[in-house]
Amino acid sequence: MTKPDPEQILQQLIEAARRAGADAADALLVESISASVSYRLGKLEDVERAESSDLGLRVFVGQRVAFVSSTDLSVRGLNELPERAVGMARLAPEDKFACLALPELLAHDFPALDLQDESEPAAEVLVECARAVESAAMAVPGISNSEGGGASFSRSAVALATSEGFFGQYTATIHGVGVAVLAGEGTGMERDYESVSARRLADLDSAEAVGRRAGERTVARIHPRKVRSQAVPVVYEPRVASSLLGHFAGAISGTSVARGVTFLKDRMGETVFSSGIQIIDDPHRLRGLRSKPFDGEGVRNRRMAVVENGVLKTWLLDCASAKQLGLVSTGHAARGTGGPPSPSATNLYMEGGTQPPQELLAGIKNGLYVTELIGMGVNGVTGDYSRGAAGFWIENGQLAYPVSGITIAGNLKDMFRNMTPANDLEFRYGINAPTLRVEGMTLAGA
Repeated sequence: MTKPDPEQILQQLIEAARRAGADAADALLVESISASVSYRLGKLEDVERAESSDLGLRVFVGQRVAFVSSTDLSVRGLNELPERAVGMARLAPEDKFACLALPELLAHDFPALDLQDESEPAAEVLVECARAVESAAMAVPGISNSEGGGASFSRSAVALATSEGFFGQYTATIHGVGVAVLAGEGTGMERDYESVSARRLADLDSAEAVGRRAGERTVARIHPRKVRSQAVPVVYEPRVASSLLGHFAGAISGTSVARGVTFLKDRMGETVFSSGIQIIDDPHRLRGLRSKPFDGEGVRNRRMAVVENGVLKTWLLDCASAKQLGLVSTGHAARGTGGPPSPSATNLYMEGGTQPPQELLAGIKNGLYVTELIGMGVNGVTGDYSRGAAGFWIENGQLAYPVSGITIAGNLKDMFRNMTPANDLEFRYGINAPTLRVEGMTLAGA
């Protein structure tokens, strides 16, 4: 049987919606396959594979909007969707900011971003990868138990069409491998993990290397000490430093700015980070984990400097938040099939500084090197920041011993202004940062 053409499906939906009374419409089709394997204590636990097709239709009747989604791509299912959507829209309240992207904003040329592997790994390959990552972690002296190793693969084909004449599609894959293990005994057990993802299998770290790192990280945490409450510099390792950029991305989301519920709402064009800091959002990064050739509304997207020399240069906007703020979409709309688009960062990263991580530690007599954060104690309206943390105590510029049971607190406005990046930026996640040193944070300890 010939597979239905995504463009044909979406255009037919939009045309049917217009015939049913919609003034405008857009439609999204996401076809996915995923496979995963888990392995624990030398035994295979699960082998899973799933396939799905998800369709979303958004219709506009005047300023009234409705969303419908379906997994039924049959002729009957597709015929029923537009009538249902238009009927719902006629009952919806008016939304004066809901809109489609203007034709002049739509993408026409799609960059080649090298986002997919052509072949799917066989189940046997995933099983061996999961076995190898756990085996390597368990082989590290001191490891006493395992929460399991895993390997995964997914492929997603995304197609978007609008009644303004846009159609675009792309396919992306992700390979992943990870493991979590424990060290020590009884009440003195410690846990840590390591996981990596990449668009192409050739770019993925070996399972053995991932497992070894997980084991070594876990063993290093055995016999943590408590520290007294005090104000000290805090150094975030890259894996947790990226969370600070995540908080920043939420603070410059157009939706939050338009509603006035962010501590950066009045700071456009002002210095919000320390001098020299550059933050980039790049949807066109080759093989980037959040790369895409157009945004969730078909708008052209591009590499943007979000912060230049510490100065905030832009919000992250979709069409609705841009309209509410009297601005133009920055091409940051993200969406699923069941609801409206919303602004979201793509491959967001802070450029590295000039000092190696050891130099950031060198001037610290007493401080904290954070390797794990716990809880979500961040107030996006005020910037107040309070997170549980674990890591290593810094004495005279060196990592001295593991510590846990600590709360670190501050305010993101002050933290951003007192932040120094190291030169060790690597692109491992959707949001990436180098090692970061933040001055004058408050520790609540023993």
